[in-house]
Amino acid sequence: MQFEFQRHIGARSPVTDAATFRVERLIDTAARNAPADLSHLIDSSYEYHSPRELRWHLATRFNLSPRAVRLSEAA
Repeated sequence: MQFEFQRHIGARSPVTDAATFRVERLIDTAARNAPADLSHLIDSSYEYHSPRELRWHLATRFNLSPRAVRLSEAA
């Protein structure tokens, strides 16, 4: 699956002291007719530490291998 996400700046992680982000929008760009907004299928309050972590969460959510998930960030 091919996803595009729009980042919403989050807080600093109390564990790693690194910047985190929340996903504002998640789009399935490989949908058949038109890009599909899948934002409602994930927890928008979760603070991700990296796009890699988001990719793993999407793979788990959609029962896919992480290698099957393609992820890009909206400009």
